[in-house]
Amino acid sequence: MMLPRFWLDGCHSRWQTCRFPSLCTTKLGGVWTPGYLCHRHSQLKACAGGGQRNRNTSEIERQLIAAMGLLDSEPGSVLNVVSTALNDTVEFYRWTWSIADKRVENWPLMQSPWPTLSISTLYLLFVWLGPKWMKDREPFQMRLVLIIYNFGMVLLNFFIFRELFMGSYNAGYSYICQSVDYSNNVNEVRIAAALWWYFVSKGVEYLDTVFFILRKKNNQVSFLHVYHHCTMFTLWWIGIKWVAGGQAFFGAQMNSFIHVIMYSYYGLAAFGPWIQKYLWWKRYLTMLQLVQFHVTIGHTALSLYTDCPFPKWMHWALIAYAISFIFLFLNFYIRTYKEPKKPKTGKTAMNGISANGVSKSEKQLVIENGKKQKNGKAKGD
Repeated sequence: MMLPRFWLDGCHSRWQTCRFPSLCTTKLGGVWTPGYLCHRHSQLKACAGGGQRNRNTSEIERQLIAAMGLLDSEPGSVLNVVSTALNDTVEFYRWTWSIADKRVENWPLMQSPWPTLSISTLYLLFVWLGPKWMKDREPFQMRLVLIIYNFGMVLLNFFIFRELFMGSYNAGYSYICQSVDYSNNVNEVRIAAALWWYFVSKGVEYLDTVFFILRKKNNQVSFLHVYHHCTMFTLWWIGIKWVAGGQAFFGAQMNSFIHVIMYSYYGLAAFGPWIQKYLWWKRYLTMLQLVQFHVTIGHTALSLYTDCPFPKWMHWALIAYAISFIFLFLNFYIRTYKEPKKPKTGKTAMNGISANGVSKSEKQLVIENGKKQKNGKAKGD
């Protein structure tokens, strides 16, 4: 609960109006009502019209404020500066929650950021500890699991793409500029729900990394891979919480369509080496993703140029995010497809692929000391 704010009616020139009016309260006739807020806490005093102090201020209220260091501290003192900064931070936090999308507040994972942050933290812990746990173990053989998972992701992303396309079409959305409609219109709720599923799909995609580590494909768990997965899930929680509609539909719709193609490739690759000759188009997936990021920047920049009534902070955050991906994916593309291949030594898997596929026939089990190694079992177990 916020600290009580006293009724101020212009009684002191040093009082300032509240930066976040919807969160400030004043005491008028014994009732706390929206009003003014003094940002100079060293001058905090209750006053009524004509500059007279309000003598009805309770002793409890005065003790509470004094305990917080907000009463009778010298202007410009460290205590005053710190208390002001803390108070403004709390007020800003409360203000951001006051403008959140009320339609999604009771949806799974949306009441608080902590579940999302906890899942992401567990993901990062597994990225760190998983390879250590698998160090002396044989890789898991997961062909059937990968086939089911990848084609399941194809269906999920196609569902998201279809819902966003149909919802935006029926709502008459513009691909140039579209503000957020927070109403309970059936099409708007449909779009918000599709965006929520898009957010959930980014959490499910953490399994990409889990499968890499369990199969000891640690070279695929690069900075780009972890950065992409961790930030998409975390940042889209913010997107759903505050802008579940409007311009946000465009990027999610485009990305879900690309993921239909991408997971189709991974699903086919999971069948094994015999299908590799039909998967020559892998490199074009990276090119398609690079095109996606450039389109995102262009679309967002156009919205800023035309002063589209969509939250500006979301526009700028999206541009910065897309730029980071351009650099990372471009670096990956150059290293993978442009730089000369280094000669490999020792036995290597033929026709290997880099993501969610199989690098060699998984029917062949490693044989050591005349015994077959089982999935995930340490040598010598």
